[in-house]
Amino acid sequence: MINIQLSERQEKIIDIVKNDQPITGEAIARHLKLTRATLRPDLAILTMSGILDARPKVGYFYTGKTALSFVSEKIKKIKVSDVKSIPVAIDEETSLYDAIVTLFLEDVSSIFVTSDGYLTGVVSRKDFLKNAIGGMDLNMIPVGVIMTRMPNIITIAPEESVLNAAIKLIDHEVDCIPVVEEVEVNKKEKKYKVIGKVSKTTITRLFVELGESD
Repeated sequence: MINIQLSERQEKIIDIVKNDQPITGEAIARHLKLTRATLRPDLAILTMSGILDARPKVGYFYTGKTALSFVSEKIKKIKVSDVKSIPVAIDEETSLYDAIVTLFLEDVSSIFVTSDGYLTGVVSRKDFLKNAIGGMDLNMIPVGVIMTRMPNIITIAPEESVLNAAIKLIDHEVDCIPVVEEVEVNKKEKKYKVIGKVSKTTITRLFVELGESD
């Protein structure tokens, strides 16, 4: 769990260490007119969070890190596989009408398109709207006709960090990206199986959870 809100006493400990480092726990306790045992939990929190560094027989040092940078480091360590959600995928021969029905029933902004179980494309609400306005016969046109095709799709691997996912979402201005597993076909061609998705909602939910942790 992550707590970015330091107590007043913890803030005072940081100031003391900044001014007098290296400084022992006993010396910090004397500054605050408290016992070493009383400060032990605070010092443990500050060292575990990386804000202070403790060296045996030397004392405590200030690392320059903040509680916020600690959260940043935690985010970098969270993998996509830890937060990915269930993807919505359809075959590329599915009609536009059925694809639109799926879009609204699943309440998603984009649908991944597959062929023989492998990712071949993605289609968004904007794609459907543009083609519906164009007067196409939605029952006769397969979704493969209007989708964005591979390799023009941004993907992410499950072992990548959530930070990488957020950067891709922002840089490419998309609402979600497929989490994929690379598969070698016939020892020559590489294809991708969709095993999840990461969306802007995923990232927002994660930040809320981190902010509410204590």
